[in-house]
Amino acid sequence: MDANSAGRQAKALDQIHAMSYFAPEMGESLAGVGLEPGGMPYFASRSAAMGAVGAAVVAATFYTFNPELVARFIPRAWELASPEQIVAARYAGADGALRRILGADRIGSPELAEAAELAAIAARAARPEGRPLFAAHAQVPWPEQPHLSLWHALTLLREYRGDGHMVALQAAGLSGIEALITHTATGTGFTADAARSRRGWSQQQWDTAVGDLRDRELLGSSGELTELGAETRQVVEDLTDDLALPAWSELGDDGLARLAELAEPIRRAVVESGAFPAQIFGPRWGKY
Repeated sequence: MDANSAGRQAKALDQIHAMSYFAPEMGESLAGVGLEPGGMPYFASRSAAMGAVGAAVVAATFYTFNPELVARFIPRAWELASPEQIVAARYAGADGALRRILGADRIGSPELAEAAELAAIAARAARPEGRPLFAAHAQVPWPEQPHLSLWHALTLLREYRGDGHMVALQAAGLSGIEALITHTATGTGFTADAARSRRGWSQQQWDTAVGDLRDRELLGSSGELTELGAETRQVVEDLTDDLALPAWSELGDDGLARLAELAEPIRRAVVESGAFPAQIFGPRWGKY
């Protein structure tokens, strides 16, 4: 199995999971257990599987967020709702969003059930060593309903890949803000303004990091990736793909191809529903 091909498939599949960060049902469900609007639902819902950890742990595992931003919401969130309540609310929100976007017929289809089974094979094959967020989410009881089982499996695979991505970024010598800036420069992530504001970095912090990246000859004068910068990002992506491969290898080429085939109508329905606010993403977002 080719790691880069598997990585491209993984990024496409991740949209099925990632829609939950923007879905109104998720916000409503998390507000229902007492979380305050703004950034708290995101930080609390994604980290709650680890338990009532401190802000430093959340910032370390989320990597590209300003720790000062994380500290605005964690550990305050644990005073408003227990991690167990937040995890339950997260799955209730994902359930509501998927039911709205996919509709009853697709939710109950044999194709979705098959996709869930295949994704579960890959997720269950992933090992927790050195993967803190994956290990935490892997302890969440497996949902019985196929659409939630699929979402859960893709959540595990996302965090498994993300934990490996942090290793690759550190190997490349990129801090959290530097990783965010160089990823933005590829055009496949947020726009610079959206990345800076959503990840909680000040303009001064951003400009300082851009200057450092220029000094290292990773960025050009207009903020574009230099040849060295592009090579560095490619090394990061290649290593990330390599580190994520053990899970996908359990499916094999045919199994992954079948999962991609089954999941594509689901992914397309998510994107076409308007789940992602397109104006905040770069020109190459979604092109893998």
